[in-house]
Amino acid sequence: MTKTTQHNYFKLFKPYKYVSQFITNDSKAKRKRFLGSLYPFPEGTMAVGRLDETSEGLLLLTTDGAFSNRINSAGIEKEYYAQVDGIATDAAIQQLEQGVEISIHGKPYTTKPCIVHRIDEPQLPERGQKIRDARHGPTTWLSITVTEGKFRQVRKMTAVVGFPTLRLVRFRIGKETIENMKAGQALRITTNV
Repeated sequence: MTKTTQHNYFKLFKPYKYVSQFITNDSKAKRKRFLGSLYPFPEGTMAVGRLDETSEGLLLLTTDGAFSNRINSAGIEKEYYAQVDGIATDAAIQQLEQGVEISIHGKPYTTKPCIVHRIDEPQLPERGQKIRDARHGPTTWLSITVTEGKFRQVRKMTAVVGFPTLRLVRFRIGKETIENMKAGQALRITTNV
């Protein structure tokens, strides 16, 4: 009789300036803040994908490697809210939707078509560090939904069309969102992403 392993699944609102990992062997990273300080996750919990240190929002965590692989490789939608510098033009939005050339590890890469539209400023928790105020010029909030996850992809995409990202929040992965969550909050979920 084979023993069935009970896996754990969580969604976390990763706060600004947290690293998407639990530990590091990097001696220079002693001052970094890691996910394990936010919630008593079970041993063996891993992040499903990553958000860079300055990005915020939805991060899935699990003890199930197969689930992690499925989320990372199945083309599941990931929706980001990006606050960009300036008033994003229709032409820039159309370029983003059609795919733009960015650099991934020094090599050119054309992003897959995606869904992009302007949104009103979303209701998000205050960020630990203020971005800037109206004296520095206008900003635009965009919803950008991609089905891939290249290194710093959304930031590179908005920069290439002339509207650098000032704040980036992953709002949704599949059906899971951070709606009504607080920064640093973790909730148990089912696997129906």
